[in-house]
Parts: sequence; C-alpha cells; structure tokens
Amino acid sequence: MELMRERAPVPAITAAGGERDKGPGSFRVCLISIGGDLFAIDLRHVREVFELESVTPVPGLPDVLIGVANLRGTVMPLADLRTSLGLSQEGGQGYAVVIKQGTQQVGLVIDGVPEIRMIQSADLVNAESRGLAETRPFVSGLVSIDGRMGGVVDVAKLVATVDRMAM
Repeated sequence: MELMRERAPVPAITAAGGERDKGPGSFRVCLISIGGDLFAIDLRHVREVFELESVTPVPGLPDVLIGVANLRGTVMPLADLRTSLGLSQEGGQGYAVVIKQGTQQVGLVIDGVPEIRMIQSADLVNAESRGLAETRPFVSGLVSIDGRMGGVVDVAKLVATVDRMAM
C-alpha cells in the first residue's frame, strides 16, 4: 500500500539553512533504533554517541526522563522515548546519542550504534497528514528507509520538552 505524500515541510529535516549533500533534496541523517523501530535525526543536531555505563536515577522526573549520566564531567539528562512512543521496553540501554538544539542538549537512549545516511526530501511524509501528531509526540514526519517506514525525530520539540520537565 503506497502512502499519500503531502509536501508539507518536516521541521526536523527541512529547517532553514539545512545542509544539502549530493544534490538538491538530499539530507544527512543519523538513523537510530528505539524499541525496534527506526528513527532519523537531522545530523546537524547530533553531537556524539556514547556508551551508557551507568544511569543515575533522579526521583520525581516524568517517564520520558530516566535520569542523568556523566559525560566527561558534564551531567547529561537522559530521555527514553519508548514509553511516550508506545514502544517495547525490550532492547536495553546500551547507548545514547547526544542531540543539541541551541545551547540545550539531551542524551537520547537508543538500542545500538547509529548509522549516518543520506535521505531524499521526496521520501519525507508529514506526521500530521498521517495522524501521528498525538500518538507520537516527538515525531515530525515519516521517511522510507530500505523499504521500512521510520519516524523523523522533532529535535526542537524533544529538547524543549525535556528542558521544561527538568526544571
């Protein structure tokens, strides 16, 4: 079944000043797996990936924030989107990808080491047009990746939400 595609912009990928490689309409993304599902993050927002050695729980945080980690002396808030996205808790907490929006950053717990990939803007589908805005709050769109549909992480919304929750 082919998806109807609306050409509405997908903020996490097509933000102004977006880096384009290998021709117009191509974008570099970091592919990650969370709870067995694929997600893409605009590479401009990815700072680094690190192995989670320990997580320090912080009482009273919402479900999306599982605690903090020490990243070379910097206390990094850790978000696990499995619950908020309705995904399986299976998979473990082996790695985190540090995403940055402005001066704010958060570690996003992922299942494994991510992959860098080029995607075409023609492969993007707006989340609102597919009815995902309420069920997947941090997903701004969908993208076809090797015949599978993956979510596009809305970095600005995720970082702003984590920042509000951490206060």
